[in-house]
Amino acid sequence: MDTEKTTKTSLDDMPTGVQLIHDPVFNKGTAFTESEREVLGLTGLLPPVVNSIQEQVMRVMENLRRKPSNLEKYIFLAALQDRNMTLFYRVLVDHLEELMPIIYTPTVGQACQQYVHIYRRPKGIFISLKHKGQILKILQNWPTKAVRIIVVTDGERILGLGDLGVAGMGIPVGKLSLYTACSGIHPSFALPVTVDVGTNNVSLLNDPLYFGLRHRRIRGAKYDALIDEFVAAVNRQFPGVLIQFEDFGNLNALRLLQKYRNQVCAFNDDIQGTASVVLAGLCAAIRMTSQRLTDQKILFLGAGEAGIGIGELITTAMMDEGLTEAEARRRCWYFDSRGLVVRQRKDLAPQKRAFAHNFEHLHDFLSCVEAINPTSIMGVAGQAGAFTQHILETMARINNRPIIFALSNPTSRSECTAEEAYTWTAGRAIFASGSPFGPVTIGDKTFEPGLSNNAYIFPGVGLGVIASRARHVTDDMFLAAAKVLVDSVSAEDLSRGSLFPPLKTIRELSLSIACEVAKIAYNQGLATGPEPKDLAVHIQAMMYEPVYPTYA
Repeated sequence: MDTEKTTKTSLDDMPTGVQLIHDPVFNKGTAFTESEREVLGLTGLLPPVVNSIQEQVMRVMENLRRKPSNLEKYIFLAALQDRNMTLFYRVLVDHLEELMPIIYTPTVGQACQQYVHIYRRPKGIFISLKHKGQILKILQNWPTKAVRIIVVTDGERILGLGDLGVAGMGIPVGKLSLYTACSGIHPSFALPVTVDVGTNNVSLLNDPLYFGLRHRRIRGAKYDALIDEFVAAVNRQFPGVLIQFEDFGNLNALRLLQKYRNQVCAFNDDIQGTASVVLAGLCAAIRMTSQRLTDQKILFLGAGEAGIGIGELITTAMMDEGLTEAEARRRCWYFDSRGLVVRQRKDLAPQKRAFAHNFEHLHDFLSCVEAINPTSIMGVAGQAGAFTQHILETMARINNRPIIFALSNPTSRSECTAEEAYTWTAGRAIFASGSPFGPVTIGDKTFEPGLSNNAYIFPGVGLGVIASRARHVTDDMFLAAAKVLVDSVSAEDLSRGSLFPPLKTIRELSLSIACEVAKIAYNQGLATGPEPKDLAVHIQAMMYEPVYPTYA
């Protein structure tokens, strides 16, 4: 990659001197040339030697690796983003495999838990109940009208950590950083938003440094009115903007998606993005078992938004392979906090009832495994250690190659570790997780478990939606994204135990996904602009590359 490529930027309306050095958008630090320093009033304000961006990256990584903890690394990178945006993204793109666990899961979970204590500078927009009737005016405070994508959370279900209130802002910030690093969406197009409606987290309410609303979460009409106003305001201020709902609680996530998906351009990554990456992982896994997708019987531990979303997309994919809807749903089983999801239960929400079977109401997960004989178990409930030795040994007894997906994150919430999955199945498990685990050696075989990371999906989907200016985001787009992802998994990836490609290929992957998503938008009449002659060239030209401009 040519990181020395530059573009010329006019000096008109640019800050100069110390003000320029403190502006993260224009700042180049020690990379300002001699002539730029002279023209921009920087001579003497910087060390005399001019560094290349590669030398600056080297300095950043040297300092980063000295930090004693991942949280300190997170804080260091956040500070870099605040002072030199281009360098931050150059570092991230060049070292994505190393830094993904820092800027996102699992470290972002710890950062959110400590958010009010490590807070330095604001990022994004905070909207609260106090702003009812004023949301459009607040959005007008944002410095650019070029926003094309918003990631919004209400902080109720941050990863597997639960209600973190306004401290959940770390999630939209992290997701949008990945949009830029993984698919080249320009940082100026991105806006992180947190909607503060209170928190039920008592420890936060009692924390003297908590700076969110100090009352329990509001529900019902007041909540809905605030979200309605927000959605209307962002579409007035930023017409056609893509809204990504992120880490909303089970009470709201699915119903908000159903409410808005056909009104505006919106999706929920926890439901649709997770479903897409898990479907791709499952399809990659069955390449190792010489089976078909329609041969699978999946038992989910957890029946919340993520689990139901996965089941719905798997159902669609199985129907594409010839099953009826009823036959496909019969291959997806769910176990929630009250036991197996079965027809005789009277407490089931409609989305669960669609997967309820005529079966005995079992109350422990091991009994379900023994009775149902699943080919795969998938953990989406945030119950650390729920996949016990007995459960995994049972899966290995009934399957030659049991498929074990411990999808909850951060790492502290994982249903089992990679080492447990491989050890307790005598190395026969096909394993993927929602948080990263290192290589595991069983006998003479070393496994490098794959990370079922939504970053394989949502950046490319978002890029395709933005490139085509699609009016809506459809399930077909996520199904297409899953197919692109699984096709990118090589025989070499599978041989080392990974169901996903290396992260270093993610920008190329995102481009391929974006092209398929845009094609769907054009073919289904959802795109609002003319279709380019060469879609791939058109989209690639849009992708932001973090290189310094030449100021002239």
